[in-house]
Amino acid sequence: MRELLTRMHAWMAHYMKSFYSDDEEVQRGILIKETHTGYVTANCVELAKWLKLSTHDTELAEIIGLFHDVGRFRQYSIYKTFNDADSEDHAALALKVIDELEFFTELDATDLELVKFAIQNHNKKTVAPTDDERKLLFAKIIRDADKLDIYRVLEPYLAQENADKLPNFIKSTGKISADISPDFVDNFVAGVQADYRKIRTNGDRKIVRLMWLYDINFPWTMRKVVERGYIDKFIAPLPIDERVAEGIRRLKRHVEKICALDDI
Repeated sequence: MRELLTRMHAWMAHYMKSFYSDDEEVQRGILIKETHTGYVTANCVELAKWLKLSTHDTELAEIIGLFHDVGRFRQYSIYKTFNDADSEDHAALALKVIDELEFFTELDATDLELVKFAIQNHNKKTVAPTDDERKLLFAKIIRDADKLDIYRVLEPYLAQENADKLPNFIKSTGKISADISPDFVDNFVAGVQADYRKIRTNGDRKIVRLMWLYDINFPWTMRKVVERGYIDKFIAPLPIDERVAEGIRRLKRHVEKICALDDI
């Protein structure tokens, strides 16, 4: 499969560069997604090795990381946004691109189905129900790898004074405000995932990202998040009252619990 992966990497590199633009804003968005693709692919491989997966399965994880956001480029070229709510589900777009690529037919049918399942579910609030443990495993790998790098992408925009610098193609609809909507505070205190489609403020956006920590699947990922200081960086700009503080305490207990789990 290594030779196939080499061709896939070459195709993807050429494909991403085909979207380069003289428009500064467009180019900025494409470069962000190109860099993100590289980091997520590397995260998938590192996580697969931590899980002690076979060479074959590690290479499947690499394929999933490489193509998980391939739909983003077509999305931005058509809609000029990376906001799925204002355009089209980028995971569904990714599957359309994959179906157009002949080299994917070189994969075993079961492996191809697994790759598609993981990519289709990488951006959903929860993974679609399945009795297939392998599909579920790879969906968890890409979801962790993706979240870990999105924290890196968003880190420069966490400070309130930088909120207005958040690129238009990343922003969700809603006012740029540090406040947190009451229903998002309720979710935070309860440890329940918030609905990103209801984001109304910059505080809401940070709560959504923090709540992702309840959906981290592996200690490897959680330890990376902690080591890089992302949690405290997302918390620091929040308006803190007793209920938000309660949500923070609950979240940190959860993080400590996952980090303390034994390695595979």
